[in-house]
This record gives sequence, structure tokens and C-alpha cells, in this order.
Amino acid sequence: MSGRWEELVSAALVGTDRRPYDGDLLGDAAVEVVRLRAGQSAPEQEPRALTPAPEEEREVVGAAAAARLARILGGEHPRVLPEWLAAAAAAGRRVPPQALPELLDKGARDRSIRAHLGVLAGRRGRWLAGLNPSWAYLLEEPTGEIWELGSQGDRRAYLGELRGRDPEAARVLLEEAWEKETPDDRARFLPLLDEGLSMADEPFLESALDDRRREVRQVAADLLTRLPDSRLAARMADRAARCLRVEGTTLVVEPPAACDRAMERDGIRARPPRGTGERAWWLQQVVSRAPLREWSTALLSSKIPEWAREVRSGWVRAAVLQRDPEWARALFAWDPLADLLAVLPPVDQDEVAADFVRRHGVDGQMIMVLGGAATPWRQGLAQAVLSKIRQVAVTQPWNLSELSAMAGERIDPALHFLAEGVGEVPGLLRFRANMMKELR
Repeated sequence: MSGRWEELVSAALVGTDRRPYDGDLLGDAAVEVVRLRAGQSAPEQEPRALTPAPEEEREVVGAAAAARLARILGGEHPRVLPEWLAAAAAAGRRVPPQALPELLDKGARDRSIRAHLGVLAGRRGRWLAGLNPSWAYLLEEPTGEIWELGSQGDRRAYLGELRGRDPEAARVLLEEAWEKETPDDRARFLPLLDEGLSMADEPFLESALDDRRREVRQVAADLLTRLPDSRLAARMADRAARCLRVEGTTLVVEPPAACDRAMERDGIRARPPRGTGERAWWLQQVVSRAPLREWSTALLSSKIPEWAREVRSGWVRAAVLQRDPEWARALFAWDPLADLLAVLPPVDQDEVAADFVRRHGVDGQMIMVLGGAATPWRQGLAQAVLSKIRQVAVTQPWNLSELSAMAGERIDPALHFLAEGVGEVPGLLRFRANMMKELR
């Protein structure tokens, strides 16, 4: 550090009242900073030899689609970007090279848009990702390579595709590679068995309950919970029977007194979240993993003198884990949750969500519930939401921004004629309709 800089710092610390300074202290300090920085030598290193980006295999999107992507990235309806990316990937296209830097920057900040970037960015995108550490995430996304040679993302995509067309072959492939996979990869691959899950997977999943990685054990327990004939389900049914018994119209509840190793192996977490008692926590988890066929939805109207919240919360979790539409519909009437709505078949989702919108005021809960409805929204739900917007616009127009945005982003764009006169909704629907035509 130069003596000149030390002189300036000393004068600034002491103050020019106590130590007079002849000149412009701040101006001279700024000049000195620039001088010092300019005087630094660049670190010595070998220049990096760059190979050209490889030739692309996929065709770039058409000019109209590329222009619309530029408009979206420029701030016009930015929330439809994930839909544009999904449609472009489904069409087997790639993005134009000039869009790559901004898209890769967005992917670095927003993990939710990464799913299709491995394909859409093409070979040039992966070449760029190798040059910029902040874009290196792209190297883990699927590109279309096969199981043996691909990246982690490629192998995950390959296993998922194989599971969709041949569940047995996918499980065998995973079993054969299981011991060689890293704990992180085992935790990423195992959830793919959710597709086509059957009792043929039960022995492998039962063995996964002994894995060293907690995330693997939890996924295995969740999948086994979906199999009511699994050994885990039988063990949980036995535990639940000791916790719950019906006496007339009353449900008597006795939570577990302890959480032993066998319970922990079956996915029961011993340590409760802050603010939750241990026995309440264990009870909720036992109920959530016991087969729902052991009970009737009629129990929802039973009197539960103690532990009612834990039991019902357990049933909610069970309906989601086991994807039981009957229980999900019954529980939604008691506690409207997006996760319960998502369990229902799409047509039922439309009916239940539309009824909820008609009966409920516009608030955060409505927005969250609608987030669980399958997209694109069909006519029934679309009409219910649009009617609600028209109704509330008369008295509370300030309360409609998010609901109107969701309507424009989630209603089937072919139904844009239903939204005429509803603010900016029809314009956004037409924007999306044209967007989809350009990507076909």
C-alpha cells in the first residue's frame, strides 16, 4: 500500500477539522484508488485454448417463435416462459443462440426452468456452460444421451423414460447399478419408481429402507406406503390399530409411547418439528402411513375427544401419499388444500375446484388451491374463475391481480372467447394460443 494512500486514509479517519488537508480529499482518494488498481499486474497464467462450439443436431425454433421468446425475455408476460420452454422441448427444437446467455442466467437463479434447458440449449449451450462456472448446472441436465455415457441428468431421464414403457426393466437396471451409485444418485433415481409402481418393486424398496442415506429411506417408505399389500403397510396398519379404536360414534386415540428403531426404519422420524410434541408427531406419521382401506371416510364425522388435529392431518398426508381420490375428495371438504386437489383425476379436479371458487372469496387460500388444479384449466373451472373475477371487479378490483394472472396463464388458450371483457386475460390467452401455434 502506498504512502500516499495511507496519508489519505489517516486524514479521513482523523477528520480535516483536526488535520487540515490541502485539496479535495474525496476526489484525491478516488484518483488514488484508480491509480492503485491500474498498477496491479495481471496474474500469470497460460492462455486458454478454446475449441469451437460443436455443430448442432436439433433444429432451431422458427423465426416467429424466436421473436416471441425474445419478447418474453424482454418482459412481456414473463411468467409464461416455462410453458414456452416445455412446448419447445416437446417439439424437439432448440433456442436461438442469441437467447442462450439470458436463459442460462435465468436458469442459474431459477431452478424451476432448468428441466428443459439441457435439450433446448443444444450443444452450444453445453459448450458455454463449460466456460462459465455459474452455468455449470446445465451439464447435469438431460441431453438425450444413454444410461452408460450420459450425465446425471441424462441417466435420470433415461431411467424415467424406460420406467414409463417397461417398469420391470427399469427396476432391474437400477438394482444392478445400485451398489455402485453414489448416495446422491440413489436419492435422485429411486423416486422414478413412482411411475408404474407395483408389488413387483416391493422387495427392492423394502431393502432400500436400510440404505445409509436418509433421503433414500424416506423415498422408499413413501413408495411402500402406496402399496397397501406391502410389508411396511402391514406393519403400519398394526401400529395404527393400537393407536385408534372406534367406540360407537367416537374415535378413541392413544398415540405411540415411544419411537423405536423399527418405526424409524419404516419412515417415522423420531425428532418432531419445533413446537410439536413427540407423541403427536409420531401419531400423525403412523396414521399417514397406514393403509386408508383400514378405515372409512365416515370416520371424518366421528367425535374425536383428543388428538383430533393430528389424526386428521395424518389422514390428509395419507390421502396424498397413497393417492386415494375418495379420501382426498372427502378431506378437501374438511380442509381445502392444493395437495388434496392434485390427487383427484383432472376432470374431478375441475369440478371440485370450480365449486370451491364459486363458494369462496378471493384470498390467498383460493390462489393456493387453484395452484393444485391440473393445467390447462377446462371450461368448467375457467368459467367459474372468470365469473368470480367479473363479480369481484365491481367491489374489489384491487384484489384481483394474482387471480387474473393465473386465469390468463392457466386457462386453456382455446377458450379465450370466454374471457372477453375480463381485463387483460383474453389478451394473454391469445398470446399463449399464438405461442403454441408457432412451436408446432
